[in-house]
Amino acid sequence: MMRMLMRAFADLGTGSTNGAIDELPPEVDIALTEALVGLKRDPYIKLADAELRIISVFDELKYDRADMDVLSRSMREHAVEKLAPLGFRQVTGSSFQHSDTGVRILMPKSHALGGSPFDIARYTPRGAWDYYLLTPTQAACMMIDAYSTMKAMERIKTLIKTQPINILRISDYLEKKPAHDAFEQAVGHLQFVQREAVTSEPLRRRRALGSLRV
Repeated sequence: MMRMLMRAFADLGTGSTNGAIDELPPEVDIALTEALVGLKRDPYIKLADAELRIISVFDELKYDRADMDVLSRSMREHAVEKLAPLGFRQVTGSSFQHSDTGVRILMPKSHALGGSPFDIARYTPRGAWDYYLLTPTQAACMMIDAYSTMKAMERIKTLIKTQPINILRISDYLEKKPAHDAFEQAVGHLQFVQREAVTSEPLRRRRALGSLRV
């Protein structure tokens, strides 16, 4: 069914000059989203938020607040490997494109050394149907800015049970606004939830992704 829908969409030939597609039939979008949901079978990459169209890939279980928050080579290579069977091929150093639909997955680059994880997508606009490939910490920042406090906290807690985030690094870049104030008040609770996650199965025995790709 999914292949039939993709072929039907490919015949439409819709696309814009900046690489983003102009339209995507709902049934095709649903089929592609369901395929991306299947990434959860892999322990290192997942569709972190279908509503925000974020895919996240992680490496380390523990962080220092001074750690650079970037997609490492091993994280990028893992994404290439796992997205290929779904029809995504890497077309540039910072983007994938789905062969049938034209949907892109963009990997934003930080434009300043030590830049805020809240700014990661500021200089990488995407089309309505495109996805971002982010670190879990960057994904959490997008959730904080996009959702109500309660919804953001629930989404972040769900995320950190499978992909830990750098909570203290986020707290270092909080701004004076209600959503960020709410996160600051929840730091202690989120640290507890994450500590429980990384000391329990399946995370406690998980090796760093980089060590598996040497």
